[in-house]
Amino acid sequence: MLSLWLDGALGNDELRKRIEQAGSDELAPGQRADVRALVAALDNAFPGERAGLELLVRETVESLAYGA
Repeated sequence: MLSLWLDGALGNDELRKRIEQAGSDELAPGQRADVRALVAALDNAFPGERAGLELLVRETVESLAYGA
């Protein structure tokens, strides 16, 4: 779903909803913290805002991929 957001197929609200639906119980503590930080940033973002979120989304993808 993060890749879909990066491709522009999902908006901020939809990404936040999907992350919350997916849950984070199975993630490592560092991964959970990264996902929580992303959700908080999405909560504070304006509709359509991407520039301030793109780096955070990419970092979260990396964290999830490499198990940080």
